[in-house]
Amino acid sequence: MDTYYLQEFQELNHSRYQDEGFKNRTEYLDSLREQYGADKVNTLLTVLPPSEDFDGLITELEDSIY
Repeated sequence: MDTYYLQEFQELNHSRYQDEGFKNRTEYLDSLREQYGADKVNTLLTVLPPSEDFDGLITELEDSIY
């Protein structure tokens, strides 16, 4: 892949986090760590891809509460 494509992809990727009120993925994940606990979030990040940040990750975290 060329550098331009990677840069464009990263900008598109960051826009989702910005749409949700965060500067970037790191800030978003830090907020989840504060809400659900760092251990839970970090464990799920080892098995879930970034594409699941707003779907599968949230579902798993919410299910872990009960």
